[in-house]
Amino acid sequence: MKDFIIASNNSHKVEELNRILKPLGINAMTAKQAGIDLSQVEETGSTFAENARLKAVSAFELSKMPVVADDSGLVVDALNGAPGVYSARYAGENATDNDKINKLLSEMKGVQPSDRTASFVCSICCILQDGRMIEVSGKCSGHIALEPKGSGGFGYDPVFLIEGGKSFAQLSDVEKDKISHRGNALRRLKVELERALG
Repeated sequence: MKDFIIASNNSHKVEELNRILKPLGINAMTAKQAGIDLSQVEETGSTFAENARLKAVSAFELSKMPVVADDSGLVVDALNGAPGVYSARYAGENATDNDKINKLLSEMKGVQPSDRTASFVCSICCILQDGRMIEVSGKCSGHIALEPKGSGGFGYDPVFLIEGGKSFAQLSDVEKDKISHRGNALRRLKVELERALG
């Protein structure tokens, strides 16, 4: 089992990454579990890909271990792409998921159902032990609900509706992994890792 550091302390992300990387013989651990402090890494990129790269490079330089970093968020067409790279900080630095959802829904007041299109986007940067870098991305398109639905998932999941009208928060982990932005990006990463690791 190879240890990879996940450049995130978000336990939900680590769980998702672990579910998909385990079959490759990869054990995902957080930076904290590896004894690395990434709190000083500023997400100053203007794209998800730039932020993922910043986190991966910092974690790799500090640990000299293989690293997987992702940056992901919600892109809402009616809000000109907001919250975008600011998804986590959309309602302020220490805002709860509910705070973020409430801010989003208030910004979307009056937007017709047909104009509430949105996408979840995920960029992943992986740096291997020898310094080779792999970059992939994934996307899932949907709509923003008029109100939260479901109790699963995290972040904006309760207001992100997929085809058929279910929210991400109403899906099981397995169902979500099959269609989610992170699931799509991780499947691409898995193909690239199989190639790179032989």
